[in-house]
Amino acid sequence: MRIMGITVPNEKRLEVGLTCLYGIGIPKARKILDQVGIDWGKKAKDLNLDEENKIRLVIETIPIEGNLKREISANIKRLKDIKSYRGVRHMKRLPVRGQRTKTNSRTVRGNVRKTMASGKRKETKT
Repeated sequence: MRIMGITVPNEKRLEVGLTCLYGIGIPKARKILDQVGIDWGKKAKDLNLDEENKIRLVIETIPIEGNLKREISANIKRLKDIKSYRGVRHMKRLPVRGQRTKTNSRTVRGNVRKTMASGKRKETKT
């Protein structure tokens, strides 16, 4: 089954298979399947055309993939433009949501270790 150019895995349960679309997690996938009236455990290969089309219609109303990414980047750009605290943190590539920065901010700053390890160099074999 293909939705908006992305293939949903046939062998996985639908609640997990729909998560291959950016912007849909398991809770949202379950909501979609409840709305359409399909069992969560059903696999994509077991769907008939009518059920596939119902899922497609519901998913097309939700912002996913490129549209969602564009919306998120526009929100971040707006925060940067108005120079809000969160926008400034984005500009400086620091954690935005109140995390500590003395340690544990490696994912945002990059995995930079500025302290030396042991000071000993490994011997090279000749």
